[in-house]
Amino acid sequence: MKIDPDVCISCELCLPYCPVSAISMQDDVAVIDQEECVDCQVCLKSGVCPVDCFIFEPAPWPRSIRTVFSDPRTEHKATGIAGRGTEEMKTNDVTGRFQRGWVGMGCEFGRPGVGARFYDIDKVARVLASHGVEFEPKNPVTALMEDPKTGKIQEDVLNEKVLSGIIECLFPIENLKDIMDALKEVAREVDTVFSVEVINRADPDGSYPLRKLLEEMNIPYYINGKQTVGLGRPLADV
Repeated sequence: MKIDPDVCISCELCLPYCPVSAISMQDDVAVIDQEECVDCQVCLKSGVCPVDCFIFEPAPWPRSIRTVFSDPRTEHKATGIAGRGTEEMKTNDVTGRFQRGWVGMGCEFGRPGVGARFYDIDKVARVLASHGVEFEPKNPVTALMEDPKTGKIQEDVLNEKVLSGIIECLFPIENLKDIMDALKEVAREVDTVFSVEVINRADPDGSYPLRKLLEEMNIPYYINGKQTVGLGRPLADV
């Protein structure tokens, strides 16, 4: 993103619209910190500027990755999916992606209003890979890995900042404690905020093995209260 200094009228209306606080005033003109800007285009698409001084020009690789991870309407070329991840965790009743005895996990970086650089996402991905997780192949972060077996993200994007990114993976439920302990350790090395989301299939009696394990580990969990019912023929075994 750029601001035309000859058009800007110094009204400052745009400042609170930037989700990563990359816009500031210098010499009575609004300017954008290009290192911090994630090219989400919120400043432009909000229509807040009364004189239309914002300019967006598609960037070359690797900076171009900022827009696809920061504007949820932009489709990832590698996956054909818009947004930060896949729909799998929300439609398990239809897809049957996560079977009993397995845990689906999402590690969500950068929200709200902080952003994340890929070198931090890389740290967590490597830790997860060292515990033998299976990364979701249709996830856009997975598409950036040099090798999903190691979790290593390609070198040229590591310093790029995005509004948000999410790692999605799958592993046997018996590995949960070791993985959660490892995430606690690597969190000390990560210079952004990230949350952990987990899902597993309920047992026939309606209980959730995952919930019991989290309680045993004294890990607080927050149920969003969302049940997504897909339309179509369920693939999951009841």
